[in-house]
Amino acid sequence: MASVRVGLSGWQYAHWHGSFYPDGTRRADELSYAAARFGSLELNGTFYGLQRPSSFLRWRDQVPPGFTFAVKGSRYVTHLKRLRDPGTALANFVASGLLALGDRLGPVLWQLPERTSFDAEVLAPFLELLPRTTAAAGRLAAAHDDRLRAEAWTDPGEDRPLRHALEARHASFEDPAALQLLRDHDVALVVSDGAGRWPMLDHQTADLAYVRLHGPTELYASRYDDARLDRWAGWVRRRHDAGQDVVVYFDNDGHAHAPRDALRLLERLGDVADPWPP
Repeated sequence: MASVRVGLSGWQYAHWHGSFYPDGTRRADELSYAAARFGSLELNGTFYGLQRPSSFLRWRDQVPPGFTFAVKGSRYVTHLKRLRDPGTALANFVASGLLALGDRLGPVLWQLPERTSFDAEVLAPFLELLPRTTAAAGRLAAAHDDRLRAEAWTDPGEDRPLRHALEARHASFEDPAALQLLRDHDVALVVSDGAGRWPMLDHQTADLAYVRLHGPTELYASRYDDARLDRWAGWVRRRHDAGQDVVVYFDNDGHAHAPRDALRLLERLGDVADPWPP
């Protein structure tokens, strides 16, 4: 049965205290507080640099059973190497501790730069390398280089499917060839609302629908009003009814809009969203 999860793009924001987090909430308790209210969160620190297995284990232990993290792929792969020759970088990324999340590991998000256009000769080999199961991820992680020789994590644990989503921000990804390539690899094309700064690419390319809401009128800062949330709730329901699993993450963290908007969307999806807490 298809699932629906609504959550946040990160959770460590000092200005959320007093509006989302109760005054006096310790930084160490922010994750458990957010995870008690949402079924999924994005791990964004993984985009900026390699983490440690101990960090993934700590995050795993702070969330309840059934919760999942979406893990943002390394910008070294997407922004510096621009998806070219990503083998060792991918291995290092996975070996940094993703598999330590166990059954809390959800989809992996690959965000491309705004100016990156579709190039089949670059995208196809990258998609081929992405592991589709945790067992395959463990084999890939074993190819890590000496940067992780002391703290690599390659144990896949119980073998489970591993999904991927691509957040492209260039209109060229509406090329039918790009969409077909993503469908061939069952990779979700992220529906990304960026306040009009980049095109919103709304195409079904996988059995997963992945949405990132960065703000409707001002990037990372504006709130979603009732009419917009009603429209997004309808969109989620249509995808769910078509048999897709749906994840929605709010990234309009300014003024603590993200958690409030996410809770308001959950209210509209109460009969289809995964019940939380369980």
